[in-house]
Amino acid sequence: MLTLPLGPLALPTAPLLVLMAALLASWLADRLTPPAPAPSPPPAAPTRPRAAGSVVVQAVLAGLVAARLAHLLLYLDAYRAEPWSSIDLRDGGWHAATGIATGLGWLAWQALRRAPWRRALATGAGAGMVLWAAGTWTLTALAPPSLPGATLVDLRTGQPVPLHAVAGGRPVVVNLWATWCAPCRQEMPVLAAAQARHPEVVFVFANQGESAATVQRYLDAEGLRLTHVLLDPGSSLGPALGSRGLPTTVLFDRDGRRTDAHLGALNGAALAAKLQAVLPR
Repeated sequence: MLTLPLGPLALPTAPLLVLMAALLASWLADRLTPPAPAPSPPPAAPTRPRAAGSVVVQAVLAGLVAARLAHLLLYLDAYRAEPWSSIDLRDGGWHAATGIATGLGWLAWQALRRAPWRRALATGAGAGMVLWAAGTWTLTALAPPSLPGATLVDLRTGQPVPLHAVAGGRPVVVNLWATWCAPCRQEMPVLAAAQARHPEVVFVFANQGESAATVQRYLDAEGLRLTHVLLDPGSSLGPALGSRGLPTTVLFDRDGRRTDAHLGALNGAALAAKLQAVLPR
């Protein structure tokens, strides 16, 4: 489940879950921070009492930075080709294990330095981790594990086309898009270039809810020569893939198993990194 519907909006679930877990951990750590002993003599000006919640916030920030750097190092070749992409945090490039280890390490170090805060830090961090883990498990369980058995309409022929027939036992990248969607238009040349570079992967451009004339007019105006442009008149593929937002890109291996998904525009480096999981070895 990639998005949370909120009226006309579709909010991304993964960053929302991280934010909720961080807020819970920080709030609980603050609440459990023991009062500091009164200074003697009292200071001339009142000082703001420090609480353990600030340490939790520092741990989250340190974890996010470490998770991003680890991802960049793992896919250094892809990001070296597009250095500016390294600062595009919208691409979903994070190495969770590194981030968690860094955050917990920061908390452990601070707990060694501040013995009275140990219970507050441990309880707050534990509650946040439980919320994040339970939420991640739930979102993963709700996400379709394999390529949906949907039937779309071929743009060229106007004939119905089963998605599994298009895949033909090859890795598949399904992109949900529309001509009115600015991020969709932004990433379309990136996807077109990847399709040309990787003929062993099936790229499916599933237009959501627009007419054949509208789609063809856009492709002609942009000079895009794409294969497997399919129409989804009822916009039913998005819910089947667990997303109501555009653009959405979902990757499947040759056996039809879901390997990755992304909400929002993809840059070339991020797409190259994600493709490594589905490309034939």
